[in-house]
Amino acid sequence: MTLEPRPRLVVPRRDLDRLRRRAEFLRELEEAKALRDRIAPRRARVRQLREAMRRATYHH
Repeated sequence: MTLEPRPRLVVPRRDLDRLRRRAEFLRELEEAKALRDRIAPRRARVRQLREAMRRATYHH
């Protein structure tokens, strides 16, 4: 069994810029959420419990 190299994806520069901006936005969003959780731990705990309940009651 011979492993062939996977073909490289060709992504236009415009899409690369968009993906780079999106990745930066998601990093900053994660930082903002972490900061909010540190500043208001009780609110963060309540949010986490609500998210857990939402996941537990979700039916496919």
